[in-house]
Amino acid sequence: MSIGHTLLGLLESGPRHGYDLKRAFDERFGHDRPLHYGQVYSTMSRLLKNGLVVVDGIEAGGGPERKRYAITEAGITDVAAWLATPEKPEPYLQSTLYTKVVLALLTGRGAAELLDTQRAEHLRLMRELTRRKRDGDFADQLICDHALFHLEADLRWLELTAARLDRLAEEVRR
Repeated sequence: MSIGHTLLGLLESGPRHGYDLKRAFDERFGHDRPLHYGQVYSTMSRLLKNGLVVVDGIEAGGGPERKRYAITEAGITDVAAWLATPEKPEPYLQSTLYTKVVLALLTGRGAAELLDTQRAEHLRLMRELTRRKRDGDFADQLICDHALFHLEADLRWLELTAARLDRLAEEVRR
């Protein structure tokens, strides 16, 4: 995910302070991985340097000054271009899981046990996401569906690999 583009998109609805941007990001996109304040401010600094945002106002308070950021026309154009560019599908040709299975076979460890443990972890996460989907709003339902579909594909791969483990072991040992 492009943090910069996401923050720019949030600014299109109007100027905001860094704190407000973090809160809006976390509420919409950061349920599982909230932004750190330092990441927000370093990103805003880069966007400011690149002319995609401007400081719309500075407020003094009990602590440090609070900058309010606004998106520029260049920022709006940049977000529009980013939104119009399709994401490259991830082929997963060098996944960590595949690497672990091959290394387990190469080193004489239990690849079947590794696959079983991974299957259990996928199923645990799928149950958790299904609960979150059931209890969440529509946006939560959509992001959970996205994750669940990927986990289902992973499970299919785990099952297929388990069924072909003897053949893979032969090839790896050659």
